Amino acid sequence: MSRSPERDPDPAPRPLRRAALAGAAVGGTAAAASGAGSLAAAAYFARKVLTPDPRRPDDVVLLAAGASTVTLATTVETVAPGRYGLWLDGGYGHARVGDVVSLDARRGVVERELLGVDRGHLAPGGARWNQYYYAAPPDESLGLPTERVTVDGELGAMPAWVVPAGEAGSVGERWAVLVHGRGARREETVRAVGPLHARGWTCLAPSYRNDEGVPAGPDGRYALGLSEWRDVDAAIDYAVAHGAREVMLVGWSMGGAIALQLLDRSSHADLVSRVVLDAPVIDWGDVLAHHARAHHVPPHVGWLARSMMNRRWGHRLVGVHERVDLALTDWVRRHEELRHPVLLIHSADDEFVPVGPSRELARARPDLVTFVEWTVARHTKEWNTDPQRWEQLVGDFAG
Repeated sequence: MSRSPERDPDPAPRPLRRAALAGAAVGGTAAAASGAGSLAAAAYFARKVLTPDPRRPDDVVLLAAGASTVTLATTVETVAPGRYGLWLDGGYGHARVGDVVSLDARRGVVERELLGVDRGHLAPGGARWNQYYYAAPPDESLGLPTERVTVDGELGAMPAWVVPAGEAGSVGERWAVLVHGRGARREETVRAVGPLHARGWTCLAPSYRNDEGVPAGPDGRYALGLSEWRDVDAAIDYAVAHGAREVMLVGWSMGGAIALQLLDRSSHADLVSRVVLDAPVIDWGDVLAHHARAHHVPPHVGWLARSMMNRRWGHRLVGVHERVDLALTDWVRRHEELRHPVLLIHSADDEFVPVGPSRELARARPDLVTFVEWTVARHTKEWNTDPQRWEQLVGDFAG
């Protein structure tokens, strides 16, 4: 990909700035109240998108646990088919659950298979649903030898896991770099390690800025891939220094957006032979518009929020140091710049990142993009609903 030309950082914000200042000055008028309200609402919306949320509250209720099943209150998540994880005791404990055994919609109760308790204990009370299924590094989750390493990123030391592909810890020349999504953890990537390791790929799961327990960005905000790619690029530096001659990128959700930015901007892009994207953000503008509609945010407030992210006048209100130009994240519009083979997996029932841009990108670049559409699966849960199909697709694509 060739980098898009830099845009004028603040082409014509003065009328909007004057309107905002006028509104603030004439505080008693309805127009001023409306203008100030729009600015406040837009700043709040933008901050919600860009700010990491350290709180991970319980979102399901565990009603009972037996030797082979658990009983949960019904939610859209707890009745979904497939295998999932349950964080227990505020994240200190974890259990794995399988298919629905019985469902009593009238009582709001669902019984599911209990596949294992990794740590902690099951007791009635709050729990938190997760799609990772595996809740620990690959050695603990899969029994695969795993090295805890540190990547020297531009912000400092970034922890990572390396799962060597060869015998006796030999890493080989083919490395898969696994990039988790926004607000997720490296455990999200463990689902891909098995099929890739079996095909001879050393797997590297790096962390990036604003992850839990690693250096934050200068402003403590996400840049939606526009700065995070540099941390993943540093992970590729590590891989190259340890023998990598070919790289595959695998990204979930915002991890997909990060991978696409890396392909556009990194000097390592020529080392990348193929890319797997799972429920990726192909166009952040589309994602934000979707969430604005879902939360009844007026269109002009959504537009103003996007402008604040990108324009210098709005950076203080949003709390960012770098421009977040959503146009740079629109790969439907930038489809001609793609030059790497892509396996794109996305569910039609994704409630968080709509599938539309993935479909459009596949239609625009059928020469490079192999699009496999799922159904039923919610966001980044394609593996969970059909792990055998997912692993076969990814393994075959990895070669």
